[in-house]
Amino acid sequence: MGETAELVRLSAWVHGRVQGVGFRWWTRSRALELGLTGHATNARDGRVHVVAEGLQDDCARLLELLRSGDTPGRVTLVVESWEPARGDLTGFEER
Repeated sequence: MGETAELVRLSAWVHGRVQGVGFRWWTRSRALELGLTGHATNARDGRVHVVAEGLQDDCARLLELLRSGDTPGRVTLVVESWEPARGDLTGFEER
């Protein structure tokens, strides 16, 4: 299967024990390795909201990593949505 060159925005709500365990730092590291822009933000309800933009294949790989079981803490569910890239993100931030 070839590379998909389409630029997309992934929005992923990560459920589980993902705050206070280095999850956002880990996510930022993986995203930067994949060349993605965006942010990982703690939500008040204990979830982490990951927004990433880049090539579709790279965003899909980040989603696989979020679901891999190899993250800090414990991920119980990842709910994702996709849309065209907006191009308004630079770097990858922990918020």
